[in-house]
Amino acid sequence: MTSHATIPKQPEEKTKGRSIRVLYALLAGVIVFALGVNVGNGRLQFNRQQSINSNSQLPADLDYASVEAIYDKLRTSYDGELKADQLMDGIKQGLAQASGDPYTEYFNTKAAGEFNDELNGSFTGIGAELSKNAADNIEIISPIAGYPAEKAGLKAKDVIAEIDGKSAVGITVTEAVSKIRGEANTKVKLKVIRNNKEELNFEITRAQITVASVKHEIVDGIGILTISRFGSDTVKLATEAAQEFKNANVRGVILDMRGNPGGLLDAAVGLSSLWLDRSQVVLQEKRDGKVIKTFNATGNPILKGMKTVVLINGGSASASEITAGALQDNKVATLIGEKSYGKGSVQQILPLADGSMLKVTSAHWFTPSGNGIDKKGIEPTQKVERTDDDFKNGRDPQKDAAIAELKK
Repeated sequence: MTSHATIPKQPEEKTKGRSIRVLYALLAGVIVFALGVNVGNGRLQFNRQQSINSNSQLPADLDYASVEAIYDKLRTSYDGELKADQLMDGIKQGLAQASGDPYTEYFNTKAAGEFNDELNGSFTGIGAELSKNAADNIEIISPIAGYPAEKAGLKAKDVIAEIDGKSAVGITVTEAVSKIRGEANTKVKLKVIRNNKEELNFEITRAQITVASVKHEIVDGIGILTISRFGSDTVKLATEAAQEFKNANVRGVILDMRGNPGGLLDAAVGLSSLWLDRSQVVLQEKRDGKVIKTFNATGNPILKGMKTVVLINGGSASASEITAGALQDNKVATLIGEKSYGKGSVQQILPLADGSMLKVTSAHWFTPSGNGIDKKGIEPTQKVERTDDDFKNGRDPQKDAAIAELKK
């Protein structure tokens, strides 16, 4: 799911006597259990007036008497050691989980620090992102190319059944991340269910993960731009690559976002803007079914009019889907590959006074044509699969199809 360009300065907002920075982001909705690209933190301003929705009918404060009653019984009756900070974390985590939304989570101070480290694209783990599927199971969004998870054979949509011999049923994404993380050169055992029927076991050695968000090359007169995640320097690097393509007078561009879990919202808008004029829409955000914000391209369309193919697959999520949908709906690119993941919600990151933070789903996004992709994904214009046998033998029929399309 990290590099990027300039990020607008976040104004400060006073809430209950203290200043907090509202870090507004589109998250792949996944916590990277090795990679660290837990997509988020766009630092775009979120208007407080837009936060009023059907939940405004809730009481201003909760009645904690029943919670206190449970605490008293635990404290006096539990046969074991209890720690006050862990109990408080449990209450906060439970409050977030009660939303029923897999992308709304509470992070204690330690987890918040790890989240921010992950966003920078360098951490220790196995190199994959996790989310919750419709059945509330932990599933892999995408293994990151070249890192232990992919090398071991993990695939998008694999459901994690066990971690180091213990059941993963019912645990949160954050708990799964914590269990799978570890120091470099240590091992973790995973049992996964593939295609709802095949049970597979993996023993994976953790490694230091450093992921560049943008790679580019020119092959036979075609510019190939690979985006692995959407981070703070993605737009800058992609713009430099686009200018190089234009200077070389390439015949076409392949934008490869396969296995990209997403990232910063403004990075998706900025990347799309390499093809689109300011008047063209990149996405709309809706809350309670009403449009609360429309994002237009930001200008500098270096690749405007350039024949373009976008490669997507089941591991392309969130910001990847925003970009693919924007280019498809504005009829500036052909999509080739497999249906994308289908993550169409926006998360707001709210830092708290003690260093912890809350990640909360604040809206859902729609393509310029008004299509929602949440849990549906984006269908490619031309469906081309890449099989296990293709991977094993170094074949890439999707890229071959893209090249053939650009040579027409």
